[in-house]
Amino acid sequence: MAIADTVGAFLPGARFERAPLATGRLSGLTFAVKDLYDVAGCITTYGNPDWARTHPAASATAPAVLTLLQAGAHLAGKTKTVELAYGLTGENVWHGTPLNPAAPDRFPGGSSCGSAAAVAAGLVDFALGSDTGGSVRIPASYCGIFGIRPSAGAISLAGACPLAPSLDTPGWFARSASLLTGVGDVLLPTNRQGADGPLLRVEEAWVNAQPEVADTLRPALEKLEQLRGRAVGIRLVPEGLATLFQHFRVVQAEEAWAALGAWVAAINPTFGPGVGERFAAARATDPAEAALGRGFRRALQARIRPILSGGAVLVYPTSPCPAPLLTASLTEQDAVRQATMGVTAIAGFCGLPEVTLPVATVNGAPVGLSLVAGQGQDRALLALACDAAAILGLPV
Repeated sequence: MAIADTVGAFLPGARFERAPLATGRLSGLTFAVKDLYDVAGCITTYGNPDWARTHPAASATAPAVLTLLQAGAHLAGKTKTVELAYGLTGENVWHGTPLNPAAPDRFPGGSSCGSAAAVAAGLVDFALGSDTGGSVRIPASYCGIFGIRPSAGAISLAGACPLAPSLDTPGWFARSASLLTGVGDVLLPTNRQGADGPLLRVEEAWVNAQPEVADTLRPALEKLEQLRGRAVGIRLVPEGLATLFQHFRVVQAEEAWAALGAWVAAINPTFGPGVGERFAAARATDPAEAALGRGFRRALQARIRPILSGGAVLVYPTSPCPAPLLTASLTEQDAVRQATMGVTAIAGFCGLPEVTLPVATVNGAPVGLSLVAGQGQDRALLALACDAAAILGLPV
């Protein structure tokens, strides 16, 4: 059942397919898995040849992957990731950077770059990724597809390589809202809460977006108001998104070094552009600064979670800009990363579920609109995404 990889989404070499283990909700569908999830008998390369060299083949398959196989889906292979998942553009100098099928002159977004590219190109029906600082939401936005980061802790990450464990979540991509929801029916726990409250327009995120992005997404917001009434403008982060990014960055860095620093120090791996620098900065993280970041996180959660507990839904641009051009310098890429993660950190720091909808393009490149619900309201959020897709004329 091997398929031609037209965009370089899959790992080079053997494809590591797996047949379904039963019949179920996902029978007849194909999926791909980001190469930080274990598949029994395969080496999880984590995007880096030194990681692959120093780790044996997995002895067991990650439970999230097993659940999909048991629901009837066919695993078509493992997809490329940014090295140790520590990046947001999708670049990998060792395995090759996947093509962005929706904008071939631009990055696909990372670190779940291969999974997003495989879905956008129609190589598989859906794909599993992971999201720490935006690595499902951003490639979904860049590649013009649906993506979800679920509530923190909703789905097991056993058998998956860590980056920043308190921030890491699984996530997945699809080309339709109904399939995004169908995968959630298999992976997500049952919850009773409904995201049936008003839309809350997060002003900081709209102001942070490039003017052309905000202008292009506003008509979609106006259509969504037909579902829930006029959106209410609110300010969630009076300290500023730049401050939110800095706190998120140090917390992520402290955890990344705690999770992976022993291996980095022992092996001294060779990294591609930007990755080694991020680990060097992680190693040098000031514990006092990280403690301030954790305190800010607790305060942000105490501020935002009650607002959403009654079913309200945040709405804002997934990314402040389309995908950077492949010719963008490291300095330009870093500026995009900072502006982007100041927004993605809202759901990331608060452990909230976020769905991105592929609603528009700017200069021919896709941009997404995000809906964020209260913690544990994942299934209700997916139901809203289906309603939103219908009213926006997107694939349902």
